[in-house]
Amino acid sequence: MNAKLESGVTTRPVTRQTFDEVLVPTYAPAAMVPVRASGLDVWDQEGKHYLDFTSGIAVSSLGHCNPVLVDAMTRQINTLWHLGNGYTNEPVLRLGTALTEATFADRAFFCNSGAEANEAALKLARKYAHDNFGPHKSRIVSCYSSFHGRTLFTVSVGGQSKYTEGFEPLPPEINHINYNDIESARAAIGDDVAAVIVEPIQGEGGVIPGDVEFLKTLRELCDKTGALLVFDEVQSGVGRTGALYDYMNVGVTPDILTSAKALGNGYPIGAMLTTNEIGQHFTVGTHGTTYGGNPLATTVALNVIDQINQPAFLARVREAGARIMANLEKLAADYPQLFTKPRGKGLLIGLPMAADNKGRAKDYTKVAEKLGLMLLIAGPDVVRLAPALIVSDEQIAEADRLMRQAADAFLAG
Repeated sequence: MNAKLESGVTTRPVTRQTFDEVLVPTYAPAAMVPVRASGLDVWDQEGKHYLDFTSGIAVSSLGHCNPVLVDAMTRQINTLWHLGNGYTNEPVLRLGTALTEATFADRAFFCNSGAEANEAALKLARKYAHDNFGPHKSRIVSCYSSFHGRTLFTVSVGGQSKYTEGFEPLPPEINHINYNDIESARAAIGDDVAAVIVEPIQGEGGVIPGDVEFLKTLRELCDKTGALLVFDEVQSGVGRTGALYDYMNVGVTPDILTSAKALGNGYPIGAMLTTNEIGQHFTVGTHGTTYGGNPLATTVALNVIDQINQPAFLARVREAGARIMANLEKLAADYPQLFTKPRGKGLLIGLPMAADNKGRAKDYTKVAEKLGLMLLIAGPDVVRLAPALIVSDEQIAEADRLMRQAADAFLAG
């Protein structure tokens, strides 16, 4: 028998311990619990202030509680929340138009997350291959150390065994190549390949930019074999690298592109973009999602695109990224026992740990957090910085000061 809920359930006191008591332990969250935020500023339950250089893992690119988004969401909440997929709505039509006008794509499919966008992309690629070549053309090629989501299909495509152990048997016909390894790609991509999926800059894999020649070779091999090239821009997209999408930086156009994270600035939404020729293979009933393209999510995303896809805004992202990169290069030079040369693009930057401190990236970020700076990791060996794209010069300088303070504290034990 279910116990009756106590009155006041929405306001009952909760702490970090509550997580351990009632939630499935798929995460190990920080000891502090954020309760309020604005821009890049965050405050926890104790009133302590933090400078957020994570933006929710490259999500809140316009900052917490962005006033333009708050206003747009408030208007839409008071207008129309949800419709079944037997109906369309004005916000999704406007967003689809905006994204196709701004990219190579002719068609858009909206869903709720990056994993769901990648599921759609890979399903579409296999459907396209089956319709045009037959069922033998089904193999998917991905890269080791990539990350494409947490569903069984996408985690298998990701090529990181730590995420698949214990979930076998895994979906078949998925192979992996070494990232930025042209010969590995040539050996793997044959006529039976339906899709090659790649991040133009690996995020979870260590913030490693794709070599332009490697990405161009993937394009050439896909053209030669009839495979579709899928760019996973869930993390690199929506301005993060200084262009609306990173394919625009590298000069390689995919057949399918996936987007999520920053697209909704924290409101769940994902998108798959493709061409008319490919998109027509998703006919009525072949794919779908209950919440995808709902008016709330698409209203937020439309306003996100409107703010970010401006030349001056993207130029500022590149400028801010260059400023942070210069600071990190000096930090690595001043603390060679702790860090090596940073890498990345725009405002997606990785700072690798030096040999003597391999595997201790999380330890360093915990020290920084105690000092009031929120940072990410990209695997055990890399500190990842992904601040909101609106980060100011003053906040960049403050992060540099705190990272140096954290380095001293870390080395002091």
